[in-house]
Formats: sequence, C-alpha cells, structure tokens
Amino acid sequence: MDCHWVDRCQAYHAVERQHGVAHLCAAPDMVPRQPRIHVQVIDLGEAAVGVEWDVRACDDFQADPGRWQRFCPDRAVPS
Repeated sequence: MDCHWVDRCQAYHAVERQHGVAHLCAAPDMVPRQPRIHVQVIDLGEAAVGVEWDVRACDDFQADPGRWQRFCPDRAVPS
C-alpha cells in the first residue's frame, strides 16, 4: 500500500483481481522481482471459508507512505 509502485505493480494487480476490487491501473507495466504474496484461508463458520491475499514484500519495494490513499482518497485503506 505504501509502495511507490503500487499502481503499476503486476503482483498488486493480481491481488486486486483476487479481491474483486477495482484496479488502480488497467494495464500495470511494472513486473516486481521476487514478490511475496501471503494467502490466508479464513474459517467463516457454517462450512464456509474465505481467502485473503496480500502482497507482503518484493525486491523492488520503494517506500512512499500514503501512495495508495492518494489514488483512492474516497476509499477506506484495505486492511
């Protein structure tokens, strides 16, 4: 979320697709090196499960605090 590349990152784009949310960019052009995507299976009860996807790190991370929020000022920051 606080990465300079979040709007152009193909790994983040894939996570957006898994979450079924609007993309920050229709055609991201940045291929991250060694992205680490955390996938968590969550028990929702009554024989239902959810899946949470998060980009946790990559070799191209470049800190840019608040970058995602600047692209989506009217949306709550995903947690």
